[in-house]
Amino acid sequence: MTKKLDHDVIVCGGTLGIFFATYLQLRGHDVCVIEAGKLRGREQEWNISMDELDELVRLGVLDQDDVDAVVTTEFPACRSGFKNEEVTPLDGGYFDNGIGYECVTPDVLNLGVSPSILIERVSRRFASAGGTVLDSTPLRGICVSGSVGCAVDLGAGTSPLTARLVLDCMGNNSPISSQQRYGRKPDGVCAVVGSCAGGYDESTNKIGDIIYTLTPTVTRDGGGGRKGGSNQYFWEAFPVGIGRDGRTATDVKTTYMFTYMDAHADRISLFDLMEDYWKLLPAYQPSIRDPEKDLDIKRILFAYFPTYRDSPLRPMFSRVLAVGDASGIQSPLSFGGFGALTRHLGRVGGAISEALDSGCLHKDDLGEINSYQPNLAAAWMFQKAMSMKIGSRPNPVFVNRLLATNFQVMNEMGFRTIKPFLQDVVRLDGLAGSLTQSFIADPVFMPQIVATVGLPELVEWLGHVGNMAAYTVLDAAVSPVISPIVDRLRDPRKKFWWRRRMEAHLRPVLSFLYLQSLAWKYGSGADYVLPDEDKINLNLE
Repeated sequence: MTKKLDHDVIVCGGTLGIFFATYLQLRGHDVCVIEAGKLRGREQEWNISMDELDELVRLGVLDQDDVDAVVTTEFPACRSGFKNEEVTPLDGGYFDNGIGYECVTPDVLNLGVSPSILIERVSRRFASAGGTVLDSTPLRGICVSGSVGCAVDLGAGTSPLTARLVLDCMGNNSPISSQQRYGRKPDGVCAVVGSCAGGYDESTNKIGDIIYTLTPTVTRDGGGGRKGGSNQYFWEAFPVGIGRDGRTATDVKTTYMFTYMDAHADRISLFDLMEDYWKLLPAYQPSIRDPEKDLDIKRILFAYFPTYRDSPLRPMFSRVLAVGDASGIQSPLSFGGFGALTRHLGRVGGAISEALDSGCLHKDDLGEINSYQPNLAAAWMFQKAMSMKIGSRPNPVFVNRLLATNFQVMNEMGFRTIKPFLQDVVRLDGLAGSLTQSFIADPVFMPQIVATVGLPELVEWLGHVGNMAAYTVLDAAVSPVISPIVDRLRDPRKKFWWRRRMEAHLRPVLSFLYLQSLAWKYGSGADYVLPDEDKINLNLE
């Protein structure tokens, strides 16, 4: 007689895994979360948009009281700017002023939420639904039986836990994902440093910066036989603790400096990147002159985010699935984390729930959940354009000229074009329109783009864009026709596979009735609910 397993699902990694765990527990699955440390959120705010929080409410993971409790900072908008030197405010476009372009977009990353309150509230909902949390419980290993389940080793003196499925939510440095990739070097890296500090001018601490440059590309001499390299430095900043609707004056803000590059051994270190951050911070924030004397440093931040071209990561083992940053589902342009989770929780969580119900837990079945997404692959071109080859001496204004032109075009195309892009959703309509108009605005720039990016990479990218077009057509024209046919399939495995490839023709407001989360819609970016231009209210006073 087969022994009953302890749980349906074991989630490894609780900080973001608790969201997947709660979603699945609320759908009737028995879930256990194991966390190496204490299950709690950090002090540093997470920045997000209200529509992304609303998605968690729609999925039942949060309610409106939770949203009201976790939002500690709210401001109207974020600025995007690409400049060869710091000039604020800056009027006109790149070819008007010779410096760059800036614009302000409302309702994008304009909320700061308290991770500690958020994790505590979601954990409470998870426990009240019958879920189990084991914190201070490091993972030692997993033994998989394809026909029975998984046994999770929690160390000497502790009996293994068993489950039908293990979810790896241990982030970029997951040992499970590292084992699957066999120590392979990342194809790209986003390195970021920063700080949270008081001492800035309260009068200018009213909106955020989502992506901003104030210098041309910086080229370093490697020295000591190193090749050196070139990096474009980007900045990001968010007010902290200004309350709902920005009613509380504060001199505290978080500032980040980040750059994109490959993983070559001669690349800049996080230490040197931090040194450049302190040197350039007064130019970025003119209200201070000497960070050491003028700022009350509360936290220092530094990290790197590896990215892989073959993301999301398809499972190598049956009954083990990577989710969140461990799977590489985030855009190669973003830091991943909480924002990426909100977009994919409904799709991935719904697919996992159906996999459990139908017994589709073989690695081939689970691979359909982390399937190819052409819009994610297409985003690689943007990172490639902002990453300079090691040892090269690029035109120092290349990145600023490219981004200033593209952002001016997207901003002039309207909120429905620029907002999805800023939320890491690449859609065919916005991509095709912005590229066409950017070429018209700056046709002589195309040879530089080809030379910098490389012709083979450009051809590969065009293939992904073509697949985006195909996915868009399939989602709009084919999914509504074949959905009723798929619903009548008796074979649960065939039904599961087909549902991963399309989505029932239901608007998001109705999708709680019948959650189908499938590749065509997400792979084309068609899952993104476009904002209503008529309801935009940007008030920076």
